[in-house]
Amino acid sequence: MNERLRGADAPGRPAITTRTPVSVIMPVRDEQRHLAEAVGHVLAQEYPAEVEVVLAVGPSRDATEAIARRLAAADHRVTVVANPSGLIPAANNAAIKASRHPIVARVDGHALIPPGYLRQAVATLQETGADNVGGVMAAEGVTPFERAVAWAMTSPAGVGSARFHTGGRAGPADSVYLGVYRRAALEGVGGYDEGYLRAEDWEMNHRIRQAGGLIWFQPGLRVTYRPRATLAALARQYFHYGRWRRVVSRQHAGTINLRYLAPPVTLLAVVAGLAAGLVGLAGGVIGPWPALSWLTLGFLAPAAYLAGIGAVTAAAARTLAWPAVARLPAALLTMHMAWGAGFLTSPRSLIPGAARRPAPAPGLLPADVLPGQAAPGAGPRRWPGRADR
Repeated sequence: MNERLRGADAPGRPAITTRTPVSVIMPVRDEQRHLAEAVGHVLAQEYPAEVEVVLAVGPSRDATEAIARRLAAADHRVTVVANPSGLIPAANNAAIKASRHPIVARVDGHALIPPGYLRQAVATLQETGADNVGGVMAAEGVTPFERAVAWAMTSPAGVGSARFHTGGRAGPADSVYLGVYRRAALEGVGGYDEGYLRAEDWEMNHRIRQAGGLIWFQPGLRVTYRPRATLAALARQYFHYGRWRRVVSRQHAGTINLRYLAPPVTLLAVVAGLAAGLVGLAGGVIGPWPALSWLTLGFLAPAAYLAGIGAVTAAAARTLAWPAVARLPAALLTMHMAWGAGFLTSPRSLIPGAARRPAPAPGLLPADVLPGQAAPGAGPRRWPGRADR
């Protein structure tokens, strides 16, 4: 258990107050739809000290870069830096290097922070002595499909019991959504590991905790998150979530838990049940081997899973509009099965240091598609502390 005294800053660390300037870093790529609104929410913060915004812009297929540069031209608080790789950890590191202040807040290009977000986050850093403070990923959709995904993302039935999805009491946590960090903590662990293409926040927070740091969940910090707009995009997102969560569990022993194992176990049970049921049906019921007919009991596994999806959907119908309810089963099934498939098929070569990835050519890769692997052997790239620049 972390023994840092509540409200105390460790010796040698810069003191944090509610008037400490803040750098907001935003990794952006293909964010034409939400970028101006997201930056507007940052610039409108009710915060009594200086706030700067650093946009790390990756190669996009839309007008993201033009919008970013227009925002920078209109407000001196906004800076644009290049992220040629288009990858989030590299974008975060580039933005951190270009930023100036003792507090670094990460905000996504499709996340909308409320007016008092920075004030409350910095106050919590000061009160708890934490190295990183974050809150709830409050998914909110616009279309019926997005509303269905948002409901699933904020329900234990969709994503398990993680507090940054479903809420809960304030206190120490393994990881939090986005995060408002002490720069000293980021420098102390070398920033984001650029070998991670997903789960980079969880992995870095794990290193901060291993170094004796404190990650603090503050439920009052609710950030509006816009879910994926299509089933295909949702499937890609959760496939890569599962794939990279397996990488974390391999590199950091002891970090896996039942919540992460539930999707792959469910997928295996459904597939095995279907396979057994089909063999029993083909060979025992309509085929020449009646002794195999008992295998049709395998159909109970997928039937039980679908019954569970139906029960969850019925419960959601009490608060969710019918067009979204109609899309909820597909959203839940996609999230569970894609996450499970990603976890089960995750290759060991993805472990940072075992394989590297080249930068994608501009405009060729959508935001959810990973570039191909390069030759093995190179170690993970992290952001050097300011003393190393």
